[in-house]
Amino acid sequence: MEAGEIIEKQHWYIRPKPFYFHPYNVYIHGIKPEDVRDEPDFSEIWREISTYLENNLVVAHNASFDISVLRHVLDLYDLDYPQFDYLCTKKLAEKQWPHLDKYGLKSIAKFLDVKFKHHDAMEDAYACAQIAVSACKSQNVDCLYSLARELRLGLGKVYQGGYRPARIRS
Repeated sequence: MEAGEIIEKQHWYIRPKPFYFHPYNVYIHGIKPEDVRDEPDFSEIWREISTYLENNLVVAHNASFDISVLRHVLDLYDLDYPQFDYLCTKKLAEKQWPHLDKYGLKSIAKFLDVKFKHHDAMEDAYACAQIAVSACKSQNVDCLYSLARELRLGLGKVYQGGYRPARIRS
């Protein structure tokens, strides 16, 4: 995204290591072994993926989970961590709309009238972007760094050798 507008959408199928599919995950995401059997493994496409992260501000809903998965797969393949800041749209929503009962991605998207296919990675990313844009508009700010300051959200950071989790500042 740039200036609140989606400028590109991208997704990749990745052959997991080990090549195991838990039935519950197949049920949730609909991705089966035959869908990814001939796809590259993570290490083969990491360079392309990392260009979207390196030195950018990344948004994710319940970001601690996504960052944990990324760190574990980077460790599995012995790949360097990229450097980037990240913002959790769940924490953002909790601060921006404290009156809501639920803060799952589907609930927040419904509240904001964002249409998307839940548990599809590209669609989930779209919903996160729309949550961030809506919060910026509500706070009358034009960038996510300003939004984080206004809402007193501590950005998370991933860097070579470690990370710092996103948080709500008091």
